Amino acid sequence: MSVTSELAAEKLSAVIDRSLVVTDTDIVNSYVHDEAEWAAYGKPLAVVRPRSTQDVQAIVRACAELGVPIVPRGAGTGLSGGANAIDGCVMVSLAAMNAIIQISAEDKIAVVQPGIVNDDLRTACAEHGLWYPPDPASSPWSTIGGNVSTNAGGVCCVKYGVTRDYVLGIQVVLANGEAVRLGRRTMKGVAGLDLCGLFVGSEGTLGIITEITVRLRSARAAEQTVVGYFDTLRDAGQAVSNIAASEVVPSALELMDKYCLLAVDEWTNMGLSSEGDVLLLGRTDAPGESGEREAEIMLECMERAGATWSVRSTDQEEADALFQARRLAYPALERLGPVLCEDVCVPRSLVPEMLLRIEAIAKKYETQIATVAHAGDGNLHPMILAPVGDDEARVRGLQCYEAIISEAIAMGGTITGEHGVGLLKVKSLVEEVGPVVMDLHRSVKQALDPNGLFNPGKMFAAQS
Repeated sequence: MSVTSELAAEKLSAVIDRSLVVTDTDIVNSYVHDEAEWAAYGKPLAVVRPRSTQDVQAIVRACAELGVPIVPRGAGTGLSGGANAIDGCVMVSLAAMNAIIQISAEDKIAVVQPGIVNDDLRTACAEHGLWYPPDPASSPWSTIGGNVSTNAGGVCCVKYGVTRDYVLGIQVVLANGEAVRLGRRTMKGVAGLDLCGLFVGSEGTLGIITEITVRLRSARAAEQTVVGYFDTLRDAGQAVSNIAASEVVPSALELMDKYCLLAVDEWTNMGLSSEGDVLLLGRTDAPGESGEREAEIMLECMERAGATWSVRSTDQEEADALFQARRLAYPALERLGPVLCEDVCVPRSLVPEMLLRIEAIAKKYETQIATVAHAGDGNLHPMILAPVGDDEARVRGLQCYEAIISEAIAMGGTITGEHGVGLLKVKSLVEEVGPVVMDLHRSVKQALDPNGLFNPGKMFAAQS
């Protein structure tokens, strides 16, 4: 049976409030892709905006009956195409499910719906003297559901871990429309397989998460910031390697190259590029004398690597502005033209070598690559630029993208540290894990979603 937009809307409107079903072309078009440059997307039959788990259950059952695929969507801030529409799908936007159900100071947990924005949760937790650590650069806009979907990281994950480390439990709607609870609310629990963890990072391919229980931490001490400028990426990378080999576990260690510094300067007039070609920002949140000692060690590591200028910042506003500039790197570059953002991760000791290989790739393909990095955990974000309308530059950019992935794998790294596989890296996933392990992934997908209802064409689509 060929399912039309009208038939899909009629079926969905029979099981949920009609106002939650959208078929207006202009509105639907605003939901069809995320922020991944050059990732393909199709034309959905409709967009639905559920308000409850019961709505999601009804939507899943209706789509299963029609044989229509479902693409779940958060805020659309992803960079891998994981939330992109396919032809004939129903887009399920979870943005309206944005309630904080509970914050427990006693148990240090929060229970939330998937549409809550990361920064909004962090602000609410702070009112209770608590802290939710995962902080992707998109935290002012991205949702916790989207963060769980891709197992997002962020600036402070070098010390505090990624989203998976904080998800205790979820409620998820399965392919048959049944809602189940996985995980727990307790700090410990080893009963059965970790099915909750299986869904973290599954990119909407196994079910639709409608509630999340996250672990919280007590509010931390004020951070001390160390700033270092370098003439070359090699020197900055060596500073990263020095810090990794020291006794210090920084609360943040971020890198920006000259292209990022210039782009942010052009947008904000901050003057970041006046002191050097590469900026390294380190932070420690160790209390008291321990923090003083860690800051001094990081400063010494930078100086030993050849920093042309380095200092411990004593101005908190200035330090915060520098880290805000780091978060602005991607949108600052977007202002200049299309940006294809990479997300490879290598062992920390190999960060200097990987930075050099990225420079060599840019030279080989005559392409501008601007690099930022969560340098403390080896997660690099080379951003490949191509002028609007320059098809040859776009082809070279895609060649750079694939070459960077291959180099990361060759160095014992991974194709994605936090952005996910989505559409852009389905073939690369096979390259990284191999055909036998890829078949294990597909077996899990088949067991939980035998009819391929959830987010088809993503993650598992590449053939071995």
